Amino acid sequence: MKLENLGIEEHIMDLKPLDHIMGKHAFIRAGQWDYERVTYDYKIGSNEKNITYYVRIQGFATEGDVDRGDAVIQLKTPLLGKHYYPHGIEYGEEKTSKKTL
Repeated sequence: MKLENLGIEEHIMDLKPLDHIMGKHAFIRAGQWDYERVTYDYKIGSNEKNITYYVRIQGFATEGDVDRGDAVIQLKTPLLGKHYYPHGIEYGEEKTSKKTL
């Protein structure tokens, strides 16, 4: 599910301060990046058995390179995902077969 109208989408920021701000708010980038894209995840616990929720914020480089750390990132609309262990992640109506984020 898209989390629209939060003021995050379309925001543009340098990668290093973005990493710092996201980390302060428990959004983890970890290994979820490539040269042109980044993904930050925030894990939300659940009382439901084998289910975890995530808020995912993705972005793409408008200039520079994520690997070199000099990218300027434009953020996209955040998503709310529901992870069904061990089946995958659902963002709205479609499910993916990914086992981890």
